[in-house]
Amino acid sequence: MAELHYNSIDPTVARRNKRVAMTGLFVAASMVGLAYASVPLYNIFCQVTGFGGTPGKATDNPKGVIDREMTVRFDSNVANDLAWSVEPAVAITDKIGAVDTVNYIATNNSDKPITGMAVFNVSPEKAGVYFNKIECFCFTEQTLQPGETVDMPIVFFVDPELDQNQELDTIREITLSYTFYASDNEGS
Repeated sequence: MAELHYNSIDPTVARRNKRVAMTGLFVAASMVGLAYASVPLYNIFCQVTGFGGTPGKATDNPKGVIDREMTVRFDSNVANDLAWSVEPAVAITDKIGAVDTVNYIATNNSDKPITGMAVFNVSPEKAGVYFNKIECFCFTEQTLQPGETVDMPIVFFVDPELDQNQELDTIREITLSYTFYASDNEGS
């Protein structure tokens, strides 16, 4: 009868295999964690840099007002699954740096409470970094009762540093656009 030989695994090889396995698990777990964190991290990146026309969030305008005027136009779009109608604010022309307040008007056209949110964008895209919102309905979910109509205020200013960007010398108009969509929350 043939003799069976059981080779034992060298302890050094076993340690290396364990280290490779642990490193692989760590990398996989890190990738899953980054996948879940990518959307919030991307949103923060966009708000800080103005990337993709994302306006910044401010508490006030510490830089003052300059003589150059800018017209800000407002736009709204409503997703098909949200039974709201939203009327954008009327365009406003003011000096760059002036703090202005406008209102969007939203109405729930259904017979049940509906919670919605809005995402926003600024065009031209390069102006997004200079558009700062102090207060905005887009920072929170909004629940409207059946038939309810509400004013949704935005307090904003255009940063005077826009005037120092030669690429934006010819810009006289900025558009703030909101897209409203149904939230995962179903009413209050």
